[in-house]
Amino acid sequence: MQSADVLVIGLGPAGASAAAAAALAGRRVIALDRKREAGLPVQCAELVPALLEVDAGAVRQQVSAMVTCVEDDAPDLQPDFPGRMLDRAAFDRTLVEEAARAGAEIRLSSFVTGLSEGVVRLSDGSAVRAPVIIGADGPRSRAGKAIGSVNTELVETRQMTVALREPHAATDIFLSAEIPGGYGWLFPKGNVANLGAGVSPAYKGRLKAIVARLHASQRERVFSEILALTGGAIPVGGMLKPWGLLGESVVLLAGDAAGLANPVTGAGIAAAVHSGRLAGQAAASGKFEAYEEELEDVYRAALDRALARRRELMSSKHEKSALRRGWIAYPEYWL
Repeated sequence: MQSADVLVIGLGPAGASAAAAAALAGRRVIALDRKREAGLPVQCAELVPALLEVDAGAVRQQVSAMVTCVEDDAPDLQPDFPGRMLDRAAFDRTLVEEAARAGAEIRLSSFVTGLSEGVVRLSDGSAVRAPVIIGADGPRSRAGKAIGSVNTELVETRQMTVALREPHAATDIFLSAEIPGGYGWLFPKGNVANLGAGVSPAYKGRLKAIVARLHASQRERVFSEILALTGGAIPVGGMLKPWGLLGESVVLLAGDAAGLANPVTGAGIAAAVHSGRLAGQAAASGKFEAYEEELEDVYRAALDRALARRRELMSSKHEKSALRRGWIAYPEYWL
């Protein structure tokens, strides 16, 4: 049995940020991830807000606008939607390296098999004991399940990487009744683009065909060869209670594990980094209620608005007016 002051489960943006913050505060930190290499495989559309601080080496392209296509209507251009397209693997790797430099012990290829009061058990038979556990282990978080904070609403995604025929500086969004509970996207990343869609889980069986049709519709912009495929789940049910007790141990949740992805856009990287840092600081200071209050202040209003818009759309027949009201680029969303 090994011991630490803080144990972090998951080394995506939330977990790596949490591990760095707790280690910088002088705590002994052990951080685990099941992946063999930080950031791989990539399961992300890789778009982040322009204001998020990102190492230059992890940025593949700046984007300046958003083009939204509602069914077969003419595209709507929103010219002031700045963002960055990441090399997500490089982004995650940089955050993990920062956590290691801060003093956190990084353990990759570590599979969690059990979580009980103060003890996390691993597939190799070892175990780690810690009074504070940070769950940054994604939308189906083991840590969240242990304290009863579970993401019950998800979107399933499928994404391909394809080569662009020419440079593109906007993010393209596709809204349609044929993409129920989600949307399609084409996000440029240098000479390639991420092209995909997300749907409610009931329609997961349609995802392959939906993305294939989207790919076919964009042949004037992209080539036919598929360079890579990925996918995964995104929590869309809004913010969960981000901490709880497991016996005498404290469990904090960050990022997707805390339900901080936007229920409409699915965006969650910026919230993962920020909440991870806050969780690491709270783990070091013991100010757990203050952690929850900070997340409430920063995220609750926006997440509740997005959740309300999502539920309105899901209860409609996905008419064009409902699709517009349910998307951030239209004034109707903000009314």
